Amino acid sequence: MRLTVIGTGYLGATHAACMAELGHEVLGVDVEPDRIAALRSGRLPFYEPGLDELVAKHVASGRLRFSTSYQEAADFADVHFSCVGTPQRADGNGADLRYVDAVVETLAPFLTRPALIVGKSTVPVGTAARLAARIAELAPAGAAARLAWNPEFLREGYAVADTLHPDRLVFGIDPAAPETEAVLREVYATPLAEGVPAVVTDFPTAELVKTAANAFLATKISFINAMAEVCEASDADVTQLSRALSYDERIGGRFLGAGVGFGGGCLPKDIRAFRARAEELGVGPALAFLGEVDAINLRRRERVPALAEELCGGDLTGRRVAVWGAAFKPESDDIRDSPALDVASRLRRRGALVSVYDPKAMDNARKLHPELDYATGALEAAQDAELVVHLTEWAEFRALDPRAVAGVVQTPRLIDGRNVLDVAAWRAAGWSVRSLGRP
Repeated sequence: MRLTVIGTGYLGATHAACMAELGHEVLGVDVEPDRIAALRSGRLPFYEPGLDELVAKHVASGRLRFSTSYQEAADFADVHFSCVGTPQRADGNGADLRYVDAVVETLAPFLTRPALIVGKSTVPVGTAARLAARIAELAPAGAAARLAWNPEFLREGYAVADTLHPDRLVFGIDPAAPETEAVLREVYATPLAEGVPAVVTDFPTAELVKTAANAFLATKISFINAMAEVCEASDADVTQLSRALSYDERIGGRFLGAGVGFGGGCLPKDIRAFRARAEELGVGPALAFLGEVDAINLRRRERVPALAEELCGGDLTGRRVAVWGAAFKPESDDIRDSPALDVASRLRRRGALVSVYDPKAMDNARKLHPELDYATGALEAAQDAELVVHLTEWAEFRALDPRAVAGVVQTPRLIDGRNVLDVAAWRAAGWSVRSLGRP
């Protein structure tokens, strides 16, 4: 099939390359000329494992092309995936839908023959129905220009695998256009043939699947971080608590790692937008708990500087602190709402001399936080440090030899903000170690 993918950020670039990998001819469209120029040359403007090779492969084969022209998109294909962002509004917690709306407003007037726009962005429930009506109004093809909703479930760091081998597909179908289901099944014929389940539903349910999933994951993370707070007050160990809970098949162990909390471009803004939409719908109390989920998450970020002060005698002024991690999660260079950078900034505001290192996110971190100092490696960041703070769980940091690191610091003090380092090994090497939720 011929497809277009509108928006070439993390979601769009991944979707475009993976659709080409599935055998489709794909045109990626974006309004940023510099981004399109980079993609045309097979280069990604961000880091995602395995994606650069996939983009280069299919650009070279001719199966994947990029353009800034909506007219070209409409002429090229009759299935158009909308993969633009929905950031938090500047004036509140709701989702900013300007980019989603712009896709429809710009593309629909070029749709002169039957076509399908497929929304993949995370949007407030009710958005799809509004967009479907607008497409029919704007498109020369009229009611033959249809909408479907196919929410994405990508994890940064695993986006290629999650697209090619998803754990489920959700198709939100307009009951007035049941034929659009067949189009989506053709697009995803390969994963469906592999046994990936497809949930075919209506617009509002498809929209809610994504927001509900993110709300649940955020709740589970904040739950274990709330337990970490209780553990800190009672001298219990949250890692052992989490392990015991994980054996209960009703609970499971995924997303039960206590630490400095969640961040990135999805969970924080999505739970706020979900709560805001519930207020608009008159059911605000149903999602009031998400306010506490958010608050717990932010409290964990403040706990690290407080713990740092405790370890450094109550005052961080002039203390050299190494921060390992800048990305919001490993295997990504994404620093949007990164707990690691937030904590690094909080440490600096308390007077610490902060040196940051991250394997992939350094350039992005420098642009957002030029006031911080940056190192070219973990050991360089730790040079003469009086405290090391581990905040993004890269494998590179777990592989470090505690004795080697002890050889470059001024004082062997460590805060493990992710509870993944071998505390026993670090203590055996002479380190004073503190972790969130552990004695």
